Amino acid sequence: MTAPVIMVLGTASSVGKSVLVAALCRIAAHHGLRVAPFKAQNMSNNAAVTADGREIARSTAVQAAAAQIEPTVEMNPILIKPEGQRRSQIIVEGRPWRTLDALDFWRRKEMLWEIVTRNLDALRARYDLVIAEGAGSPVELNLKTGDIVNMRVAMYAQARCVLIGDIDTGGIFAQLLGTLMLLEPEERALVKGLIVNRFRGDPALFEDGVHILEQRSGLPVLGVIPWIEDLHLPEEDAVALERGNHRSDAGLTIAVIHLPSIANFDDFDPLAREPGVTVRYITHPENMTGAAAVILPGTKHTLAARRWLRERGFDAALQRFQGAIVGICGGYQLLGEQIRDPSGVEGQGGNEPGLGLLPVETIFSAEKRTVQVSAISHAPWAQGTHLRGYEIHMGRTCSTGTDRPLITIMQHDGISDGHISEDGRIWGCYLHGIFANDDFRRAWLRRLGWHADHGSLPLTDPFDRLARHVVAALGEKRIQSLFGS
Repeated sequence: MTAPVIMVLGTASSVGKSVLVAALCRIAAHHGLRVAPFKAQNMSNNAAVTADGREIARSTAVQAAAAQIEPTVEMNPILIKPEGQRRSQIIVEGRPWRTLDALDFWRRKEMLWEIVTRNLDALRARYDLVIAEGAGSPVELNLKTGDIVNMRVAMYAQARCVLIGDIDTGGIFAQLLGTLMLLEPEERALVKGLIVNRFRGDPALFEDGVHILEQRSGLPVLGVIPWIEDLHLPEEDAVALERGNHRSDAGLTIAVIHLPSIANFDDFDPLAREPGVTVRYITHPENMTGAAAVILPGTKHTLAARRWLRERGFDAALQRFQGAIVGICGGYQLLGEQIRDPSGVEGQGGNEPGLGLLPVETIFSAEKRTVQVSAISHAPWAQGTHLRGYEIHMGRTCSTGTDRPLITIMQHDGISDGHISEDGRIWGCYLHGIFANDDFRRAWLRRLGWHADHGSLPLTDPFDRLARHVVAALGEKRIQSLFGS
């Protein structure tokens, strides 16, 4: 039997589609359904690695966790990783396919449709329910002929669609009613209801609004979902950073340099969640003032990031900085002495001197390493601590002086990774997710002067909290109707 598909469509990007899919996945799992998320195509440099070493969008992996299953490439068969304004690496079924400019990718979209349907069919054959997510708006009329992620997927699967809008940004009536108006009749017939998201205040104050939406659309408003604070789920892409810094309460400050084409910045969410720690994303060196540590994150274009750092004046500022300096993945490459790209892996290629803060150099190659790893820490504050994480990178980094690896990867006969300065102040490695390891993270924070000991505080499951929040807003009967039970 082919599983039914529920599809969450949005009036725009960043209206809450990904979070609602995660909520519905956890609710369906609580109902005893074998449920899987699906997004045909995602554009994000926040990626995750599956158990078989393939690459998918981080948001899809989060949704799989909500569904209480392991993520697989079928859930996100196409991932677009921007390397600038017009150029992107295209990941197809978890492997790098080609690096294309926007126009070239547009021309090749039709050949990718078969990949989309094959993977969706595979999920529908294996699960009881698939909850699909659209991308951006389904009514970008100039892009609709090349659609392989929104209404074309909905029509193919004859999905039960819900349309979600963000009232917090304003214009909720134009968002929802305008989107419905621009759908074709056969597409609109698939939409089973509307959802108003991120409402601040008493939802009873929007009763007139619900009535207007239902009257004008002829569809039910399935729910008005209140704003939820501190959910602690990774953001889908770097758009979230443009709204402001990730912060917790006041205290120890860690500055993360917001590099161009920043990647996997959810690495630092565990730091921001600690009481007494503030994570501040910065774009100018003067914003390093008062920080106990500066982190250089991953980036999809290391050479371009290196030039950007020089132009912004970070070179001299980092040399003068007396606090801790950390590099993760591309940030680790930037901390070294040389970055070489003889084969043009990153566009035009070439060589750039690194920041010279660690005695290592990086040489890019076409082979991409994507793997989940377990490791042992050699950091003095966490000597012998077991670590888990994943690697996504296309460069190989080697020591040019005394070898002081930060970690040893347990697989493959104990490969050394990373480097740490003799005093332990400056370090870097390729291990994404290193700060998700509680013992390592808290020991490093204490080294920086974080005095609170919060290790005994109970951790709540964010997916269960989210599921309860959405059930309260939509009601059990409407959710059961949406699930077809």
